[in-house]
Amino acid sequence: MSIITIIVPAYNEEEVLELFYESLNKTLNSISFYNFELLFVNDGSKDNTLQIIKNLALDDNRISYLNLSRNYGKEAAMAAGFDYAKGKAIIIMDADLQHPPEVIPEMIQYWEQGYDDVYAKRLKREGEAFLKKFTSKMYYRTLQKTTQIPILPDAGDFRLLDQRCVEALKQLRESQRYTKGMYSWIGFKKKEITFEAAPRAGGETKWSYTNLIELALEGITSFTTFPLRLSSIFGFAISIFSFIYLIFIIVKTLFTGSDVSGYPSMMVVILFLGGIQLLSLGIIGEYLGRIFTETKNRPLYFIDEYSNRAEPTYEESNIERRVRKH
Repeated sequence: MSIITIIVPAYNEEEVLELFYESLNKTLNSISFYNFELLFVNDGSKDNTLQIIKNLALDDNRISYLNLSRNYGKEAAMAAGFDYAKGKAIIIMDADLQHPPEVIPEMIQYWEQGYDDVYAKRLKREGEAFLKKFTSKMYYRTLQKTTQIPILPDAGDFRLLDQRCVEALKQLRESQRYTKGMYSWIGFKKKEITFEAAPRAGGETKWSYTNLIELALEGITSFTTFPLRLSSIFGFAISIFSFIYLIFIIVKTLFTGSDVSGYPSMMVVILFLGGIQLLSLGIIGEYLGRIFTETKNRPLYFIDEYSNRAEPTYEESNIERRVRKH
């Protein structure tokens, strides 16, 4: 039977991990036509997440795990999962039970029909503040209008990907990662399904507003150069306006003489132009910083420990005894 790998990035999820496993295991036991690999990626957790994963693996040989050498972030943790997954298809899930395992059979059904990317779209966002929902909506609307890549709103990482999608994603090794955009960038045949996201089963969300802003900047700078074009448009428009205003001042001075008044308006213009210049420099700096990071060509992550009890090979046995890097 074919293997389907379920990738579960986990960071400080000790409160929900066992509940997640019980819920997931119940669903997987109802699917008899496939073997499953449960690949947990411990992203440098500081609690007992890794130990809980190890305990679960003792009783279930379907469980494999990666322990990253530190906290690299969810994007890098998913990349590690892509690199080590054994399945003909992979399913990405969060461990907080906001991604219901009951959706998995529907994903597999569409995959069997020939779809390469079956993505789950949220119908509701239970437990999220109005401001977070509103800013998310506006962000996706802005991103859609400024990029040629169709970024799908409310469609996150909860999805099934065929092996050829995974192989395509493994070739994208940029450090500044925005995987939600990569799913659209690689193309292939996609299918949308819907689900209702429940509140977290326990623990606290790892996504602060600062993290969300950083992720939004990754999306914008990774898939569009519109901010750079916008600063150019601002500069051109202000230059034209300034030239017209200069002619007006010259003509006015020739006919009415010099005028020493206008200090407040002059200060407003100076501050406005200074703000536009700083904004443009900031936009350039964001892109330049990402170029600086990418040119260093550092590995996305380092592995501290890897265990795969399901189908060990000679190479994998060696990996368990040494640190493997990517």
